[in-house]
Amino acid sequence: MNFRRLLAAAVVAAAVQPAFADVNIGITLSMTGPAASLGIPARNAVALMPREIGGEKVNYIVYDDASDSTNSLRNFQKLVTENNIDVMMGSSVTPATLALVDAIADAKVPLIALAASSSIVLPMDEKRQWIFKPIQNESLMMDVTAAHMKQKGIKSVGFIGFSDSYGDSWLGVLQKSAEANGIKVTAVEKFARSDTSVTAQVLKVVSSRPDAVFIAASGTPAALPPKSLNERGFKGTVYQTYGVANADFLRVAGKDADGSFFAVAPVMTVDELPDSAPMKKNALDFTRRYEEAHGPGTRSIFASNIWDGSMLVQRAVGMALKSAKPGTPEFRKAVRDALESTKDFVSTQGVFNMTPQDHVGYDERAAVMVEVRGGKWHLLK
Repeated sequence: MNFRRLLAAAVVAAAVQPAFADVNIGITLSMTGPAASLGIPARNAVALMPREIGGEKVNYIVYDDASDSTNSLRNFQKLVTENNIDVMMGSSVTPATLALVDAIADAKVPLIALAASSSIVLPMDEKRQWIFKPIQNESLMMDVTAAHMKQKGIKSVGFIGFSDSYGDSWLGVLQKSAEANGIKVTAVEKFARSDTSVTAQVLKVVSSRPDAVFIAASGTPAALPPKSLNERGFKGTVYQTYGVANADFLRVAGKDADGSFFAVAPVMTVDELPDSAPMKKNALDFTRRYEEAHGPGTRSIFASNIWDGSMLVQRAVGMALKSAKPGTPEFRKAVRDALESTKDFVSTQGVFNMTPQDHVGYDERAAVMVEVRGGKWHLLK
């Protein structure tokens, strides 16, 4: 039986039963596989989420997709047909999240996407009207990064990135931003998330003699290029993406990451933010909760992403409960509409202002530039 038939059966079953009182939230995360360093912090954050919204009990049903797109889709299908979920969250990586787009549209279940690529929410169409992303689009972070490159007088940059939709998205915004800022892209090299060496790619990029190298990778695999660049004696500037904003990357990369730069959400440097920053209160609160549970220095952008997603869900579910009951199509539609109406809503990373055309809603307040020094990242003033 295909998914459409399973979905139809689930809808019929729901129609002949009393509406569920509980709010069911399905979650698929990459807790094993190459993206485990992204999924595990997100799973840890789930334990901190509220178990009640608007007087209704909330159930979080979490599955591991092992960093695999097929598993991600299978998890969603199970959550819809067996748990009648009201909201979906996930996955940790772009390919495993893009795999959900068609099924989300068929099931008409709101999705809080936890992967970064703008291709998850753009171009806005009938399918993507059910998808929201509490993570900055690459274009915003690339603008901040390109401004830093221009300030440093960088005239050329080489690219090393994942050979998937994450790397492709970053390559696209790099090329566009580089052209706008008079920066030449000298070489483009890609590698798989599961690769154990990038020596060949680094040799080709270094031979193009760029002033800087931009690495479009995430989690611990992103530690491979800087290590190889250092082994080959590269003396230029190294840039990463916000996909490295967790303790596991710093641990694996070690000294090879020192001196590199990347744009990231302000929550990762909350101790250095000015008191006037609108997100500082929420960022401090979440960081305190997370590090009390998991230890000092364990903050992770991937934990913050799902936490900010849960903040959006809390608001939307609270509004939807006024007009519909959990477990019904009407409730899921009300949650979707409430998410799209989000205005001036402060998260740990910035301020959301959603529209029918923009299901991210972040502006420049959601990005800062940091430098890695001594195994830590530090806010650039």
